[in-house]
Amino acid sequence: MLALALDDFTLLVADIETRRVVRKFAGHHGNINNMTFSPDGRWLVSVAMDCTIRTWDLPSGSLVDCFLVAMAPVSVSMSPTGDFLATAHIDSLGISLWTNKSLCGPVGLRPLPADYQPTAETLPGVAADQTGQEVTSDEADDAYVSVEQLGAELVTVSLLPESRWKSLLHLDIIKKRNRPVAPPVVPAAAPFFLPTVPGITPRFLSPTETEQETRSKLLSWGSLAQRSEFSSALESADQSGSFDRPLCLLKDCGQSAVSVELASLSAEGGGADSLLLAFIHMIDSMLDSGRDFDLAHAYLALFLKLHLRSLSKDAAIMDALLRLSSRLEAGWAGLRSSFDQSLCLLAYAKSALL
Repeated sequence: MLALALDDFTLLVADIETRRVVRKFAGHHGNINNMTFSPDGRWLVSVAMDCTIRTWDLPSGSLVDCFLVAMAPVSVSMSPTGDFLATAHIDSLGISLWTNKSLCGPVGLRPLPADYQPTAETLPGVAADQTGQEVTSDEADDAYVSVEQLGAELVTVSLLPESRWKSLLHLDIIKKRNRPVAPPVVPAAAPFFLPTVPGITPRFLSPTETEQETRSKLLSWGSLAQRSEFSSALESADQSGSFDRPLCLLKDCGQSAVSVELASLSAEGGGADSLLLAFIHMIDSMLDSGRDFDLAHAYLALFLKLHLRSLSKDAAIMDALLRLSSRLEAGWAGLRSSFDQSLCLLAYAKSALL
């Protein structure tokens, strides 16, 4: 197809193969500056000095859209996918982009009457007016807030990327692979700094006798066995029954930090058996709420890998693990039933459409 603009402000569409005029469009009241076809060849968009942008439907030979702008457009082009329309205007250094509404929802493309008066549209800009950006209190109150869980029978995965939890069981392999080939080399002369006394003559500051007497060379056991913030929060949460705080702390940690935190829950790492039981209660609470389904399984798998031998020696912990195992089996049975039902419906819909 070839589109031509005439001096009488009309458009002609000619078929190149047959060399015949197939459509003639009239409606502009000024010189036609530019025009473009849609990617599917259905529409012809034209711009003219009368400050209008018109869309012509080639199969029906009618005008289906027309709007008025403040400055006369001098050029027009449509994106290869037909999503956007780009226009350039007089006394404007920018390019205006218009969205194709027919791709976002149903739009009526009925032919417009011959005496149709186009409505004025504001040119797109880089920033809206301050009045347009003001939000009333009613609109702010009506803002939708997503709930944490849609239903008790559903499970929700976490928003953390897979790189934060998927390789928890393979940290030993990753550390072995990233181990340096050669040990670090100590520099020949390591610099050191000694405190000096202020004054003209440089003198080193030596500790007083009282400081030497009171300073002990033995470290207390409490300073070595100091618990982390996660361990303290986990112990407090086990007493209150709300595990949101320790779970948030664990989510903020990387994979190596998560491994260190879980390893420090045992007595060998400075923790206690009560912390191991509290962590099992936290996983049980996560599975009961149905949230962070993937994180619960990843944390539990790493926990069992680190403390399986010590867990088997405590009867109370084993009872808690048995209850947790029952909850896991019931949860996976419900998911398997939902998956089977969905697959059955999809198979039925597919066979019915065929």
